[in-house]
Amino acid sequence: MHKQISIIGLGWLGLPLAKHLLNEGYAIKGSTTSEEKLIELKKNGLDAFKILIDENEIQGDIEECLRASEISIINIPPGLRRNPKSNYVAKIKNIINHVEKSSVQKVLFISSTSVFNAAKSFPVITNDTEPKSTTIAGMQISKIEKLLLYNSNFSTTILRLAGLIDERRHPVTMLTKKKNILNPEAPVNLIHLNDCIGICSAIIAQEKWSKIYNAAHPFHPKKNEYYKKQALKRGLNEPNFDFSKESEGKFIDGNDTAKALDYEYKCNIDF
Repeated sequence: MHKQISIIGLGWLGLPLAKHLLNEGYAIKGSTTSEEKLIELKKNGLDAFKILIDENEIQGDIEECLRASEISIINIPPGLRRNPKSNYVAKIKNIINHVEKSSVQKVLFISSTSVFNAAKSFPVITNDTEPKSTTIAGMQISKIEKLLLYNSNFSTTILRLAGLIDERRHPVTMLTKKKNILNPEAPVNLIHLNDCIGICSAIIAQEKWSKIYNAAHPFHPKKNEYYKKQALKRGLNEPNFDFSKESEGKFIDGNDTAKALDYEYKCNIDF
């Protein structure tokens, strides 16, 4: 019989991941912030709980959400673009406090490649590259990664995902609304939802714990070229790029992760 997994955050990635793992034979518990979504989740066979996580407290039965699970997937986005003053570290600390008291032995933390700074040299970022971020989001995420990795109560694997896309979610839709977009020559770093699910599933199935993985599709076109093409495909206005300054960027190499997990990126980001 497969293990029980608790997914904290049944959102854009968490919900389809939960459905995939359920089909793989795992027992799944999970959290949502929406009463309406709670009903839908239970109809899909998911043992779901309405849980609200903020800097000071957790509202909802997180103890029951974690009960009897061996693995927990923490998939709570920082939300710092909407609320720059949000204390993401405090929110995750609240979750960690409950995980420590639970049956959970292994944690998969869904992180972000934003923990790495961009530079004019377009540095190649591998799984061995040490995070160095000067952004508020990047620094907070890096701190959380360390809190989890050095916690002796459970083993943690960090999965840093590049920009997230699928057929319904693509950054070009936002870029076409902006003016003077910086870094037009920088390489694009993206990953499709289905590959996110595939890599998470491989980590769990192969028991790859106490690891750090970066995940990005191996196709890295220039930002201006890629998004102009994507806008044209979708009948959108061409993004407006600023070429007056030298571009800064980074090259997220997901090949280390593919080799370590014997995984092949399946979804073309150039759809």
